[in-house]
Amino acid sequence: MAAKNASAQGFSKEEKENMAVWLVGPRTLQIQPYNLPSLGPEDARIRIKAVGICGTDVHFFKELKMGNYIVKKPIVPGHECAGIVEEVGAGVKHLSPGDRVAIEPSIGCWQCHTCRQGRYNICPELKFFSLPPVNGALANYVVHPAKNCFKLSDTLTFEEGALCEPLSCAIHACRRANISVETNVLVVGAGPIGLLTMLAARAFGSPRILVLDIEDSHLEVAKKLGADGVIKVSINIDEVEKEVEKIKVAMDGKIDVSFDCVGLSKTMLTSLQATSSGGKVCLIGLGHANMSAPLTGNVAAREVDLVGTFCYTNTWPLAIELIRSGKIDVKALITHRFGFSQKEAQEAFETSADDGNAIKVMFNL
Repeated sequence: MAAKNASAQGFSKEEKENMAVWLVGPRTLQIQPYNLPSLGPEDARIRIKAVGICGTDVHFFKELKMGNYIVKKPIVPGHECAGIVEEVGAGVKHLSPGDRVAIEPSIGCWQCHTCRQGRYNICPELKFFSLPPVNGALANYVVHPAKNCFKLSDTLTFEEGALCEPLSCAIHACRRANISVETNVLVVGAGPIGLLTMLAARAFGSPRILVLDIEDSHLEVAKKLGADGVIKVSINIDEVEKEVEKIKVAMDGKIDVSFDCVGLSKTMLTSLQATSSGGKVCLIGLGHANMSAPLTGNVAAREVDLVGTFCYTNTWPLAIELIRSGKIDVKALITHRFGFSQKEAQEAFETSADDGNAIKVMFNL
């Protein structure tokens, strides 16, 4: 028997005709059928209720690539997601149909050295919703390992459940950088990840946080969410030296950790030069696959540690608790909402890609 708690009437017509948004070309989306894999004994079938658009989704939408990941065939986007459990496999004990869950989209092999160490995010066989060639969650239904599904309390919305994913990126980065009550922080980039990193750093105890961005609207949101200071910067790499001086004045010359939430040569150069000697630069953003930065004079001569982050490990319980307790308000990041239709899917991605005022664009299915 492959599953328990299945409806005695079998699947409905709607369940059989699972539909998804497919990225079929640059800036081209189509809603088409999506045949799900069969339900395994440790899986759950989930009716998706909320999906957020991530910066990686936008990269693929615009260019069919991000870093070393390339879309070579049509793919379902979306990995920030939450929904309702419809059916569980026979081996699943912690979930039942009707449970509301936030979904961790990454799947390690659980056999390799890094997985056995608990660092499944860097598993060489990692599978991840919407990272080619794995399909994502912008669909009526998905099948996913049940252990990657975390119950939501009744007080949390599906949108909050979906935003556990980007918040998890921020939590993982704060853990990697050892943020504490003694850590002054610079956040470079006030997009969703930058803003959530700011909120997570505050929740981890950081007493002072400065945020940089090129958009006034994003900096306004950062101020509303509690940034101690904001500075508007340019995209011109020749302006770094002048901007770093402003940053140092604003932070009294003490920046223990800089989070590069963009991932460009300019943002990395700013982060390295602004960070105090003996501090850390944590790279979160994946803007460019290759960056150029003066490592000798910073990483070597000033012992500024350069720390990489990729996704997250074991963060969902903390993310859910930070939202449930009110320590982090993720709803404040949602600027646009769309339904599940051909027209709205296209409009949602165009908005996320081109509207400078958009921060988090959310689908409600």
